[in-house]
Amino acid sequence: MSPELVIGLIGGYFLMLIIVARLTSKGANTQTFFTANRKSPWYLVAFGMIGASLSGVTFISVPGEVGNSFFSYFQVVIGYLLGYLVIATVLMPLYYRLNLVTIYSYLEERFGFWSYKTGSAFFLLSRVVGASFRLFLVAIVLQTAIFNAYGIPFWVSVLVTILLIWVYTFQGGIKTIVWTDTLQTFFMLTAVVVTIYLITKELGWSLGETITQIKGSELSKTFYWEWDNAKFFPKQFISGALIAIVMTGLDQDMMQKNLTCKTLKDAQKNVFWFSVVLIFANLLFLSMGALLYFYANSKGIPIPEKTDTLYPLLAMDHLGTLAGVVFLLGIIAAAYSSADSALTALTTAFCVDFLNFDKREEADKKRTRLKVHVGFSILLFLVILVFNAINDDSVINSIFKAAGYTYGPILGLFSFGLLTKRAIQDKYATVVCVAAPILSFIIDVNTGGWFGFFILALNGALTFLGLLLISRREE
Repeated sequence: MSPELVIGLIGGYFLMLIIVARLTSKGANTQTFFTANRKSPWYLVAFGMIGASLSGVTFISVPGEVGNSFFSYFQVVIGYLLGYLVIATVLMPLYYRLNLVTIYSYLEERFGFWSYKTGSAFFLLSRVVGASFRLFLVAIVLQTAIFNAYGIPFWVSVLVTILLIWVYTFQGGIKTIVWTDTLQTFFMLTAVVVTIYLITKELGWSLGETITQIKGSELSKTFYWEWDNAKFFPKQFISGALIAIVMTGLDQDMMQKNLTCKTLKDAQKNVFWFSVVLIFANLLFLSMGALLYFYANSKGIPIPEKTDTLYPLLAMDHLGTLAGVVFLLGIIAAAYSSADSALTALTTAFCVDFLNFDKREEADKKRTRLKVHVGFSILLFLVILVFNAINDDSVINSIFKAAGYTYGPILGLFSFGLLTKRAIQDKYATVVCVAAPILSFIIDVNTGGWFGFFILALNGALTFLGLLLISRREE
């Protein structure tokens, strides 16, 4: 693919997003930016959340990781179902009952000022790290597909990546994102289906033969029952449930979309349908990963040392122009469907949780919100450059490692609030929430990394225990 063709594709794609943004942001105010005036159709939210949950990380890293971990990631995906059940039946009713704009406001009502600020601060840290990982992927693609041909440095790719998000989200916020995520999810899933079709056509396999080949390969190994293995099924299953709870149910980014639905019933329907479709979507990605390895081996193509680059390599250089086109659209859609909402969620959380927006006039809210939006854009830019300098691991593993340490305190705070009736000495909550990840890291290092994704459970449990130590029976 020529750089000119790539530029034309990307330009056309973002022109569509900008048109959608213009249509959905007419008459938008701060309330529209934060909550979409709570008028989003549940089925649009459900479909768009598939793309936001899968993201560019799933699009590239999950297929590549099949060569290292086989289908073991599906153990985590199965655990998601339990997590989404908890979200729909426990967390969603709480959020709607309290009529929350940011979900961390619950912590102030339950515990007090410092717990509230600590929970929101850990979300900001978590989402900055997660969004940076995701945008890093799309910046790599832009660099490879366009900027390398002109000798343009990587930081320009990162700058362009973030500016494109800013252009279509700064006005309409979450209302715009509900609609653009729907469009981007469609492009992402279409890319996977087309890629699978092109590979099976190259290999000369029918649908039945493809299924047989995947099932008969060692790559399809899913379940691990050795207790000392990091892929041990109970650990992976529980980790999946906890990851779903913290990265969706306790995450302002994902919950902000759900809270735009008209009623609690609509929001619950959204979560149930989204969780079922997500299972099949992940199976598609894992199957495509196996097919990528089959194709590379059949053509004598060396497997790259960094497996994250396998799908881009084959799609852009070996499978033809159509594969390159759908891959490019797919990775951009996948990365932006999660990263664009992250920028909006970061802006929302900081404005509401730290700047006391409820007490400001509308004109002041708009000016301040715009400044915060720009500020987080700059922060993401800097963090991506740092990550580019130090990353030497599969991105899917890096994200879940980071999530285990940064979401653990949030999990501990919410679980303690929901599962007990005890009050805490609020002024010590921050100390507990900072100490828990440090202790988790020390334990993980001294057990040879045995915990894997399960570090999230350890971190949450240590936070829970710490809160118990500073608690008292509520009067």
